[in-house]
Amino acid sequence: MRRKRDRSTEILELLTREGKIEVAQLSQLLGVSQVTIRKDLDELEERGLIRREHGVAVLRDGDDLSARLAYHYAEKQRIAARAAELVRDGETLMIENGSCCALLADALCRTRKDLTILTNSAFIASYIRGYQTAQVVLLGGIYQPEAQVMVGPMVRQCAENFWVDKFFIGVDGWSERMGFTNRDQLRAQAVRDMAHQAERVIVLTESEKFSASGTVPLNLKDSIQMVITDASLEESASDRLHSRGIQVLRVGADTEPDDGAR
Repeated sequence: MRRKRDRSTEILELLTREGKIEVAQLSQLLGVSQVTIRKDLDELEERGLIRREHGVAVLRDGDDLSARLAYHYAEKQRIAARAAELVRDGETLMIENGSCCALLADALCRTRKDLTILTNSAFIASYIRGYQTAQVVLLGGIYQPEAQVMVGPMVRQCAENFWVDKFFIGVDGWSERMGFTNRDQLRAQAVRDMAHQAERVIVLTESEKFSASGTVPLNLKDSIQMVITDASLEESASDRLHSRGIQVLRVGADTEPDDGAR
């Protein structure tokens, strides 16, 4: 029988392809009872990844992180688990808005203690609210409700009160000419402002983002020191990053993330 973590991942992958699927069909496909499937779905719904409708599981839609978390969930979990290995107990760090970043925050709260997490993401602050292992500092600013993120000059003013070793960010795309990109000017500026207060910027992203290109360059120049991505990253992209002095960590399917159960 599949482990609960494996079932949850398979459920999310199925929903990513199908959009919605019946509980009875999930039970048949995964070889477990409908009672077990309903328990799995209850946990996924509690974590904001899916919603339930009259015997059907439905993948959330929209631009918010709840919708994006479920897409390539297994890859994002592995990326987050690898990034968490870089953080020590008692550390203060910054985490920007993004689905990989949200899973990193969750992994850190499960595996580390006495952390201080600075973030401009209201979603992340809410996502890890049930843990007692980290103090969360939510940077102020103008609230963008769809992305659940703070932007604007107040983000910079708040961030200037801190200095951290590591700043973890997500991205929307990459191109050889522009480097890493975002789709939103205000969010991109918030990343730049927070990056000024960090020794190292670490990008967490799935490899498919390297075939996409946002409209707003992040313009972080030499601030980005590391990229953590999945094993499907093409060698050509990896070589170009290395040529710019950026370390690349590719996480394969044989890397086991910690159990996501809270």
